[in-house]
Amino acid sequence: MKMPDIIETSMFAPCGMNCMVCYKHCYHKKPCSGCLNSDTGKPEHCRTCRIKDCIKEKELTYCFECTEYPCKQIKSLEKSYNTRYGTSLMKNSQIVKESGLVEFMKQQNVEFACPVCGGIISIHDAECSECQTKRN
Repeated sequence: MKMPDIIETSMFAPCGMNCMVCYKHCYHKKPCSGCLNSDTGKPEHCRTCRIKDCIKEKELTYCFECTEYPCKQIKSLEKSYNTRYGTSLMKNSQIVKESGLVEFMKQQNVEFACPVCGGIISIHDAECSECQTKRN
């Protein structure tokens, strides 16, 4: 899958994840349309996500809008992403809160577009969806 010129803002998940750079999204023949959209094409863990359910229940769009943010679930996910992928979903959310979603997605486009072929470099395995170039 090639990186689009503009990443749709609907690809930003409530937890701070950019669904466009998820390895499940990058490698599926029928990629999902993002966390807040239809469950079509989503892996099981996304369809049954407690964070997504919590946001819907509270009638919010993003976790950072919640008075309980960061909650236990977000802190746990944050620790996992920091440890396993060297990234901060809470930092992503902070950027969105301060600079807006469009600006954040522009930054993500630059950061995760493969410089070799224009594919999408997955945040999870640091590999391009098209040419398998590894990100440094």
